[in-house]
Amino acid sequence: MEKKERMVLVFGRIASVLSVLMYVSYIPQIMNNLAGNKGNPIQPMVAMVNCIFWVIYATMQKKKDYPIIIANVPGIFLGAITFITAIM
Repeated sequence: MEKKERMVLVFGRIASVLSVLMYVSYIPQIMNNLAGNKGNPIQPMVAMVNCIFWVIYATMQKKKDYPIIIANVPGIFLGAITFITAIM
């Protein structure tokens, strides 16, 4: 593997981890929502829809793009949970 390909692979893995961490960061907001300190539901709803589109895009590729799928699936679930708990 050449240096550029290796660098792209490393950046892709780092981006995937950061995406998962970004959506895991919704957990404190979910806990606040459930405790009665409601947050704004718009951002997690938009994040959820964005993640749905990225997962669809990645699965429609000739060769499925698993890093994109793995990075965005948590955003679908955690965005949905955050949205639901913010509006309840």
